[in-house]
Amino acid sequence: MSLAIVHSRAQVGVEAPAVTVEAHLANGLPSLALVGLPETAVKESKDRVRSAILNSGFDFPPRRITLNLAPADLPKDGGRFDLAIALGVLAASGQVPADALDGVECLGELALSGSLRPVQGVLPAALAARAAGRALVVPRANAEEACLASGLRVLAIEHLLELAAHFSGQTPLAPYQAQGLLRRLRPYPDLADVQGQHAAKRALLVAAAGAHNLLFSGPPGTGKTLLASRLPGLLPPLDEGEALEVAAIHSVASHAPLDAWPQRPFRQPHHSASGPALVGGGSRPKPGEITLAHRGVLFLDELPEFDRKVLEVLREPLESGEIVIARAHDKVRFPARFQLVAAMNPCPCGYLGDPSGRCRCTPDQIQRYRAKLSGPLLDRIDLHLRVAREATALQVEPLAGSNSAEGAAQVAAARQRQLGRQGRANAFLDLEGLRRHCALNDTDRHWLENACERLGLSLRAAHRVLKVARTLADLEACERIARSHLAEALQYRPSGQT
Repeated sequence: MSLAIVHSRAQVGVEAPAVTVEAHLANGLPSLALVGLPETAVKESKDRVRSAILNSGFDFPPRRITLNLAPADLPKDGGRFDLAIALGVLAASGQVPADALDGVECLGELALSGSLRPVQGVLPAALAARAAGRALVVPRANAEEACLASGLRVLAIEHLLELAAHFSGQTPLAPYQAQGLLRRLRPYPDLADVQGQHAAKRALLVAAAGAHNLLFSGPPGTGKTLLASRLPGLLPPLDEGEALEVAAIHSVASHAPLDAWPQRPFRQPHHSASGPALVGGGSRPKPGEITLAHRGVLFLDELPEFDRKVLEVLREPLESGEIVIARAHDKVRFPARFQLVAAMNPCPCGYLGDPSGRCRCTPDQIQRYRAKLSGPLLDRIDLHLRVAREATALQVEPLAGSNSAEGAAQVAAARQRQLGRQGRANAFLDLEGLRRHCALNDTDRHWLENACERLGLSLRAAHRVLKVARTLADLEACERIARSHLAEALQYRPSGQT
């Protein structure tokens, strides 16, 4: 047979669109043409494939070979198509049965010796192959990652000869059995390690229960970073779908935090991070920090030290839960449903309002410092809390009182009420959800409207007050929002916000 078809997968964002590798042999002078919008790394696969076939003991056909990667308008990059191209050439030349390739998809980069090297972005391809009802052939180093897509038949190989022997029926490969190597959970830091700061712990519990964004403000050394690092330990565990979303993102980003799957990510970029580092980008768009924090926590320490233009790009994903990166020929969407926790000092020196009176910042300096943060960005943060300095008392033993296990149990119960009532966390309620699940009696509604007017809150801020109040009611297992819940929710809003 002079024509063979092999299935593979490209990588576009966190998606894995199907690619069909067509290999055709014709009479004429020996040549090899590769078409279908291949980028440099794909064009170079011709030489890798030729050497791999010859060094594996096969014949490289001395004919006119045309390789087409369809669809033609989809850019292809990387070495992930090497294995599919090699199989196409072998099948078209009759050295491998062509009909055996119909029910499989292939990914892998070939070494000149014919051995397989791992590639990135295997998990999205595995999920797509499972949806298409095909088995997936991957390098052995990628097998554990591919097995995260439960129910998928994975064939793990280390050399081209193994796959050729399998398709020829000489040495059939058994489906790879997952070893669970990626399920090594790391313990989260415990909330009991934080000394004092009962109001901040309460705000942290509320933020976890309703998936609300949170801003800590206070002098240096008051435990803002310590508190923020305890938030993931309060959040409910990821379900299978969410865990696969997180793992797929890190698979595409070529990072290696899959060794702690399926835990919620905690990302803490430095304040010198650029816009593309935070939201993603590049000629081949890669996920940024906000996407790597998907389904987890994005912690921005020293918030005013970030470039203002960098912070402004957070406004859209905070509302929509995704980021769209536009390029000349395409748009790539990355998920970005993260929970923002930020920390800042109240003034440039950090000691404004401290009882010691050590702050010497002028009003102009304080104004310029706070002006680095825009009103619309602060308006999207549900909980604002001032963290005061605690009395110095060195503590070595774990502190008595609330710990992460107790807090996580309260958060889990509150989240179950929200999911049963509206199918989502309170922070993600839309206007219809607010009308249905955050209704107030006339007296409380007028009271809240007057309070928002006195504090100068925007309508969006008022809606967020309602969402926080709904979370406070859920923590107390109350069916309706009470005046006490509204009063506490208002305490988390700074006055004069627009």
